[in-house]
Amino acid sequence: MPERLRFLPAGSDSFLVELSDLETTITLLDALLAARPQGVRELVPAARTVMIRFDPLVTNRAALAAFVSRMDLSGRSARQGETFDVPVTYDGQDLGDVAEFLGWSVEELVRRHTEATYTVAFTGFAPGFAYMTCDDPAFDVPRRKTPRVRIPAGSVAIAGKFGGIYPTDSPGGWQLLGTTPLRMWDTARRRAAMLAPGDRVRFRDIAKGTILPTSAPEPQSDPALPAEGLRVIRADRPALYQDLGRSGQADQGVSESGALDRAALREANLCVGNPSNTAAIEITFGGFALSADRPVTLALTGGPCRPEIRTAGGRVVSAPFARPFALDAGDELTLGVPSEGMRSYLALRGGFRVEPVLGSASTDTLAKIGPPPIAAGHVLVPANCKAAAVDPDRPEPQQLPRTGETVTLDVVLGPRTDWFTEKGVRTFLSQEWEVDAESSRVGMRLSGAAPLERRDAAELPSEGTALGSIQVPHSGQPVLFLADHPLTGGYPVIGVVAAHHLDLAGQIPIGARIRFNPIADFDPHVKDTD
Repeated sequence: MPERLRFLPAGSDSFLVELSDLETTITLLDALLAARPQGVRELVPAARTVMIRFDPLVTNRAALAAFVSRMDLSGRSARQGETFDVPVTYDGQDLGDVAEFLGWSVEELVRRHTEATYTVAFTGFAPGFAYMTCDDPAFDVPRRKTPRVRIPAGSVAIAGKFGGIYPTDSPGGWQLLGTTPLRMWDTARRRAAMLAPGDRVRFRDIAKGTILPTSAPEPQSDPALPAEGLRVIRADRPALYQDLGRSGQADQGVSESGALDRAALREANLCVGNPSNTAAIEITFGGFALSADRPVTLALTGGPCRPEIRTAGGRVVSAPFARPFALDAGDELTLGVPSEGMRSYLALRGGFRVEPVLGSASTDTLAKIGPPPIAAGHVLVPANCKAAAVDPDRPEPQQLPRTGETVTLDVVLGPRTDWFTEKGVRTFLSQEWEVDAESSRVGMRLSGAAPLERRDAAELPSEGTALGSIQVPHSGQPVLFLADHPLTGGYPVIGVVAAHHLDLAGQIPIGARIRFNPIADFDPHVKDTD
């Protein structure tokens, strides 16, 4: 029987294919994996959608939609995996509220949760996070109206008809039932994610004498810090190694991450003759200093942060910005607070010696993947890789936003613009949105005088989210997803920042205001498979 498909725009280089149910979604995913169209970069499956991210220089949304429409989805994929017993302490903050919503006592909720069998349908949101279906249909509860800023690792939770276990500390809007000591994600294991599609999970109540597994890995101590290199003598906020990110890892639940201002990262590397993807240091709001134990060549780009050099003889001179400069042994470099923008990038000629994880040296703050944050006392070791000549004649950097200013960002409406009333869409596009202090590399929390009005309070099944997605929780106050955003989310996305403004979005400081400018109408398409 033909399937009715909806194709929903999700930014400049992504779109969602919406299907009728989870089984059809998995069938489409497996078909695309078996015959991957040219130009497709990533596939992100979810409850009723597959997000297709593509290279716009190779293909386009219309061509890929036509390809999908021709696929035969009449069969159904069958997956089988292992069975896991997961011990749980039922101490979740939402245990009582969930029991009340379902009309049960807490005791009955725990009993039915431990009697049910959960099956992993797909992974997403964060590395190691498995979306699990339940054989007890009564487990169907809404997400929290406002997501929590931090949910501890190991939290056992439910939302809609899905269950899940948070692999790391992260924001989230699921209802918390308890905690497990098992680690859902560990790159030291052969399979970093404990759970994979097709696996089955049975929860066991620790209070009833469940035996904890003795093989649970213990947290490992940090390796000894190197003694030679550039010593960090000040870091008001943790600095991070960043390159252009780890694309192509969505099948492991890993987002791209990488520098928030990629143009600034590339420019810093060009200044000192490095390849454009060489890892540099992303410094937020300045307040950073280091001392050199050898002659080095550096460059700073992004937010101009008044770099100063104190020589070994005590003389203080200004270092150039967006140009290469040298430090001698004994010199100290100090960075002030940026006068505009939010993030500065420090590149070292020859690069830093940093161990890549899953093909990238970027630190993903949501997934907790990559090198540890850089703090005072750390030593940055030069990699001494081959480099080209420095380039002292770089173009003048563009001006960046300041606190209190209003910045206009182009957006592509969709994929869920139709979840909002006409008044809600007008409010989104006409109102100024202030960047809240609770913003991070995961996303910018925005606040406006009027919340965005939705058509109803329906629950959206979890679906893929693109970089730059503007997600709207029940509060009506949007969150603009940045580089470390979750791969999937359960609140409607009203629009996605256009690709050419993503770097600019990463430099908007707290206290600045944003206006959104639509560059295309919301244009979902419906097609039937052959």
